[in-house]
Amino acid sequence: MTARVRVPASSSNLGAGFDCIGVAVDRWLAASVTVDKKGGGFSIRRRGKLSAVKVRPDQDLFTRGFRAACAAGGGVTPVGVTIDATSDIPVGCGLGSSAAAIVAGAMLADAALGLGLSRAQVLEIGTTIEGHPDNIAPAIYGGAVLSVRTPAGLVSTSLSVADGLALLLVVPPFPSDTKAARAVLPRTLPHSDAVSAASRAAALVQGLSSGDGARRRAACAVSPRAHSRLRCRRHGGARRRSVRGDAVRCRLGDRGDRAARAVGCRRYRYACRVARNGH
Repeated sequence: MTARVRVPASSSNLGAGFDCIGVAVDRWLAASVTVDKKGGGFSIRRRGKLSAVKVRPDQDLFTRGFRAACAAGGGVTPVGVTIDATSDIPVGCGLGSSAAAIVAGAMLADAALGLGLSRAQVLEIGTTIEGHPDNIAPAIYGGAVLSVRTPAGLVSTSLSVADGLALLLVVPPFPSDTKAARAVLPRTLPHSDAVSAASRAAALVQGLSSGDGARRRAACAVSPRAHSRLRCRRHGGARRRSVRGDAVRCRLGDRGDRAARAVGCRRYRYACRVARNGH
């Protein structure tokens, strides 16, 4: 049994919408799987940007997504699984490389074993492993996606994106560990900061839909306690240094299925500033 999938990169670093809004962009992870009933365990062959990943196959995110999908679909994980994967998504640079691997693993299991999983189920699987849905959702659905936790589970809604709206990707020349970056965030926020974050998230949705520059600038304005500013302190002025990395103008992904669309920006607010200044 074999199957192939293609999953996009994604960015949730859009200024506002922290942990709930993400966007897919045109960088891709492509993977195939061969299932062998005779055994052999999990084997993963990595190419492209994935060549930098050095973890055991049983700990790899492809494997975790694959196994979680088997469990969710009521199937038995095969004893022999070989995954071939190549990617042009930078690893550890805020472009959803981990989300893409998790989603790819789950979709490969679903396609190869006929598990019949819905997108909503893949979203739950991916979010359970990743811890938050902002990159997982656009990797599955493509485009810009809002995800909300409800008592009944996660609900994701595609957001309208104005024609011609583009992202400028600024990829820093150094990796940033997601867990370490999130560890600097405060557990609570003052009421005024919470209200500001909510209003800017609403402005982001309107700015994406209308293409209105004023709304997008309002959404990307950063307060002293905002997540991006707090995380940047770990790198001693990362916003200033990141201009030395690669800047690439990319169009938004317009849809997603077993092959999603993607490319993301590390910091959309700063990327916009670079574009305006002609860097």
